[in-house]
Amino acid sequence: MTKWRSALPISIVALLTVFLQVPSAAVAQTAEVARAFDGHPDLNGVWQAIGTAHWDIQDHSASAGPPDTGAIGAIPPGQGVVVGNEIPYRPEALEQKQQNFENRWTDDPEVKCFMPGVPRATYLPYPFRIIQGDRKIMFVYGFAEANRTVHMDKDNPEPPPLDTWMGRSHGSWDGDTLVVDAVGFNGESWFDRAGNFASTGLHVVERYTPMSPDVIIYEATIEDPNVFTGPWTMRMPLYRRLEENAQVLEYKCVEFSEDLIYGHLRREPTR
Repeated sequence: MTKWRSALPISIVALLTVFLQVPSAAVAQTAEVARAFDGHPDLNGVWQAIGTAHWDIQDHSASAGPPDTGAIGAIPPGQGVVVGNEIPYRPEALEQKQQNFENRWTDDPEVKCFMPGVPRATYLPYPFRIIQGDRKIMFVYGFAEANRTVHMDKDNPEPPPLDTWMGRSHGSWDGDTLVVDAVGFNGESWFDRAGNFASTGLHVVERYTPMSPDVIIYEATIEDPNVFTGPWTMRMPLYRRLEENAQVLEYKCVEFSEDLIYGHLRREPTR
């Protein structure tokens, strides 16, 4: 843990220490979770990550936003979700990451309203819905009409017919943990606004482990030999939205981002 630990009550530090050390499989074995018709955990519902990983998946301090946005566009400080807080970039890829960061307000695909990719779709600051069946599981995201199907009925996973923003996902159950193996990405998406990225060689293995009926521990292990020297993992909780009739609302952002992308920011005249 970083120096923020000293500011927390001892009891909270102890709980966090235990949480960070407990493997997800152990959580699954002790959690009291709702069950679907087939005996597996019931993940149906609307879920959302709470945090700042969308801005930067590593520890980061507050910083300014795009020009002319002031405090409204500022980036809040946040704790990272990368286990160990280190991403093993190849030297040439680290240079590209820095270039991405410098041009983040125009080059981030999310700014342009392209699909967010995997795993970023999970920790965007918007809710998403899981629709669970025994043969297919659907993930529906409000941003840019993104969605994907997890194929649970393929004993021999099929190769993706073409590379796409969201890739092709195959799933299986490891005890109470939903394991999703995703490949076939187009190499265009970023992991965050800080410019962390991958190539078409990206391979993501996700683990959704229920901790309670309303909390999922989410893990995403990243592999891409074109960009990284070895695998690395993100970990964070996902929370069920408990409002009555919680919905995932469509977010078509193009009309709100065109001025920022193309530099045609128009202001109302001051009076």
